[in-house]
Amino acid sequence: MNSNIFGNLETEDQQRLRFQIELEFVQCLANPNYLNFLAQRGFFKDTSFINYIKYLQYWKEPEYVKFLMYPMCLYFLDLLQYEHFRREIVNAQCSKFIDDQAVLLWQHYTRRRTKLLYPDGFPQPETVLQEQPQNPTVQQPS
Repeated sequence: MNSNIFGNLETEDQQRLRFQIELEFVQCLANPNYLNFLAQRGFFKDTSFINYIKYLQYWKEPEYVKFLMYPMCLYFLDLLQYEHFRREIVNAQCSKFIDDQAVLLWQHYTRRRTKLLYPDGFPQPETVLQEQPQNPTVQQPS
C-alpha cells in the first residue's frame, strides 16, 4: 500500500481505479462542450473543484502524459487555472467557438501532415504492392 498526498493508504486496486478515473476525467477536458457543461452547473465556482483541477496538473509530467490520447486536454487543464477562462466557458458561444477552432486545427493539421508525408499525393495501391518485399517461402520443419 502507498500513501497519497492526503496521507490515506490506498490498495493497489484503489490506486489503479483512481488512475483510471483521473485519466478519463483529464481527457474529457479536451472537449469544450464538456467544459461548458461543468461551468453551467457551477463546478468552476466550487473551491474544492478548482483545487482538484490544480491537483490534476501532475498529468503534465512525462510519466503520466504518455497515457493521454487527447493532448489538447493539457491545454485546457492549463486554461482552467485562470478564473477568467472559467467565467467565460459558461457561455455556450464561447465553447462553440473553441470547438470550431479545434476542428479547424485538426483539419489543417491532417491536410498539412499528409502533404509532408506524401508530397506527390497518396501512393497508388499498385505502387505500394510492388514496393513490398517479397515474402520468403516458409519452410516447414521436417
